[in-house]
Amino acid sequence: MTNQVDGKEVAKHASREQGVWIVVHGHVYDVTDFLDEHPGGADIILKYAGKDATEEYEPIHPPDAIKDNLDPSKHLGPVRPGTMVKPEPAPASAPAPSAVQIPQSSSSSSPAPEEWVKPDLEQILSLHDFEAVARRVMGRRGWNYYSSGADDEISMRENHNAYHRLWFRPRILRNVANVDFSTKILGFATSMPIYITATALGKLGHPEGEVTLTRAAAKHNVIQMIPTLASCSFDELVDAAAPGQVQFMQLYVNADRARTRKIVAHAADRGIKALFITVDAPQLGRREKDMRTKFEGAASSAQTTGGDKVRRDQGAARAISSFIDPSLNWADLKDLTEAAKGMKIILKGVQCWEDAVLAAEAGVDGIVLSNHGGRQLDYAPAPIAILPSVVSALTAHGYMNNPSRPKFEIFVDGGVRRASDVMKAVALGATAVGIGRPMIYAMSTYGEEGISKLLQILKDEFEMNMRLVGARNIGELVPSMIDTSALHGAASIDTLYDANYERIVPVGTKARL
Repeated sequence: MTNQVDGKEVAKHASREQGVWIVVHGHVYDVTDFLDEHPGGADIILKYAGKDATEEYEPIHPPDAIKDNLDPSKHLGPVRPGTMVKPEPAPASAPAPSAVQIPQSSSSSSPAPEEWVKPDLEQILSLHDFEAVARRVMGRRGWNYYSSGADDEISMRENHNAYHRLWFRPRILRNVANVDFSTKILGFATSMPIYITATALGKLGHPEGEVTLTRAAAKHNVIQMIPTLASCSFDELVDAAAPGQVQFMQLYVNADRARTRKIVAHAADRGIKALFITVDAPQLGRREKDMRTKFEGAASSAQTTGGDKVRRDQGAARAISSFIDPSLNWADLKDLTEAAKGMKIILKGVQCWEDAVLAAEAGVDGIVLSNHGGRQLDYAPAPIAILPSVVSALTAHGYMNNPSRPKFEIFVDGGVRRASDVMKAVALGATAVGIGRPMIYAMSTYGEEGISKLLQILKDEFEMNMRLVGARNIGELVPSMIDTSALHGAASIDTLYDANYERIVPVGTKARL
């Protein structure tokens, strides 16, 4: 049996001179030699030297990251129960998530602010509602990371607003007693034309992290894309899947190509069906809201290169992404395809029709029109806005609707908040759309039940809207059902993100909303 380490002995090792030991998940590790290799810098480790670092480690790293990146000799054994002195908690700077104070009006005669209570899940009626609640109940670090966009956040808002300039042309007097919105994505069955797209650091929003998405996806028969930078480990997410559940994987290509090939090969061996290679992030965008929150963590050690250094004062996004290779180019696709062992290959982050054609010529199976949720280049186009030109170009070059060629599929992500948004994208030529932030907001506010409620809301919206436009199945969502004449008009102004839930008073409260 491994000898236990007394907490008093751990506490003695709290500096470079004395050696640096930390405790994670009840086990003691000697990280002295790893200090200068840590992607998040040495300071964060030194902050927890001689202490239990689990609380800081947990939201940022997959559970096995420390074991994967330290020599086994540096694992000193389990800490003796009850002997560790826990770090003192930081002073509270905000009300508890379940009770938020409503700001008082500037008028001196206004009544005192009253308590806002998180509404019951039954009161949530739309995907906008999850975001409005998340704004109130999430911690500052998580909210700033998830909700931030690049620079002035023009592209982030436009991703959603562009859908407002597409109008339906409904058909009438069709028998829509029964509608079927199930479809296939890359040949794999799904209950509706959406998938849960990759979003990093799930444990910033919920202690169980992305595994809640896995379970909800299985319940509703939708596909989950596993992120490279998940808080849960890759194998943990695969192991949580139901028998036969389809999962995809999103890949940031590491500058250490050997590590990337190993990750891809392992994903193929574990049964991942498609690899979505992110191609729009040779450098992380300037996400100022996120940058205002000092990051005190690090990337998934399983994905980082040992010697990278980062600025921890520039938010979570920069701190976790220093390993991404800016030299990635078209010539690298062959090597990645070989490592994928037959998985479908999709390029995620295409932003113009010319690159869509090059992707098809390169032999990949499809593309995601995406500007990274508006988090990279501000003023990059909304994906739905370029979809018609991409379909037109691919059709002209013989890659779409060509029975003599394998099917080339187009996906869209960013800004989708309604089933009607999805229907517009599908009608204009997309196979399906990826939904990211709303899934995280539902998870962060109500856990797995919230994600399940979100997916059911979408199903209910699909059933209603399919009937109202006169489409009995996904195949009947065709371009002639969409009026695109206003698509490239003036940008609209949307206030739903800010005020949607303000109109609803939670049951049993006196809050003035």
